[in-house]
Amino acid sequence: MKFLQSWPEPVIRVQSLSESGINVIPDRYIKPPSDRPSLINVSQANIPVIDLQNLLSDSQTLRDTTLTHILGACREWGFFQVVNHGVDRELMKRTREVWLEFFNLPLDVKQVYANAPSTYEGYGSRLGVEKGAILDWCDYFFLHYMPYSLRGESKWPTLPQSCRELIAKYGEEVTKLCGTLMKVLSINLGLSEDHLQNAFGGGDFGACLRVNFYPKCPQPDLTLGLSPHSDPGGMTLLLPDHNVAGLQVRKGNKWVTVKPVPDAFIVNIGDQIQVLSNAIYKSVEHRVIVNSAKDRVSLAFFYNPKSDILIEPIKDLVTEDRPALYTPMTFDEYRLYMRTKGPSGKSQVESLTKASG
Repeated sequence: MKFLQSWPEPVIRVQSLSESGINVIPDRYIKPPSDRPSLINVSQANIPVIDLQNLLSDSQTLRDTTLTHILGACREWGFFQVVNHGVDRELMKRTREVWLEFFNLPLDVKQVYANAPSTYEGYGSRLGVEKGAILDWCDYFFLHYMPYSLRGESKWPTLPQSCRELIAKYGEEVTKLCGTLMKVLSINLGLSEDHLQNAFGGGDFGACLRVNFYPKCPQPDLTLGLSPHSDPGGMTLLLPDHNVAGLQVRKGNKWVTVKPVPDAFIVNIGDQIQVLSNAIYKSVEHRVIVNSAKDRVSLAFFYNPKSDILIEPIKDLVTEDRPALYTPMTFDEYRLYMRTKGPSGKSQVESLTKASG
């Protein structure tokens, strides 16, 4: 892993570029014409919105209907929004605000947390270590939340003063929500409610948080905040910026701009659950567009398998008619791909298919 110890070029903070008053973005951020955001292929649809409160209903019909809606969203979209999810709204608001305050601190304060590609923990501005790569218009802060053995709270920001406390509380709440969703995903596969969680390592699962800061951009039609990719982990819980749309999800040959519902989380299936479900559930390509007038901040909580556990299609989901589609691989081996190459569509999970090898 020596090649992952440092970035191949000096790191430039995108926020500093944005605040410098430039009218033209550097070539390093200009995407090839075919990869630029375009209004031509953008759909006006929206991803499904699901009320999780109905899972607690006394009505079996309501509970079953909700399960069916989630199943449909997982199979058809790979994405859905959840409302009435049980996470405190004030906590969501305060956590988003404290991270906005962090990114607006002086650069020298943030630089204390500068990250390296060996762990990605801390304050960063690029994914992937390929020299000369075209970069995304984004800064971020990445941290480990689970397992406890990896939780480096000393690497979490001490400013603003409430930051560490809010990270811990927010992580606790969204971890519970992910646990609930894992049960639902298991039941919808015809498995016991704890089957997927056990495949993740039971209580020894992984979880991490990436807070994305997308500064305003003078030429938003030439670049992206985050290039197209599917998430390499298990499941992602995104707290979006409800004031500025940015996330786009691929649906067929079109991009759907997600319209965030107030106080909702956006849930999406990651590659590991696609593999475990033997492609009954799909991880779906998504990207982020940027804005010429406003900064955006979003919080992506990644709920992942234990890093050294072997991930392969669940035996109960493998039949003569539907053989195992993927070769086994640990999550550690798997995520090295994105950490090396950066976001690259669906090429990673497709490389695991048995037909490709």
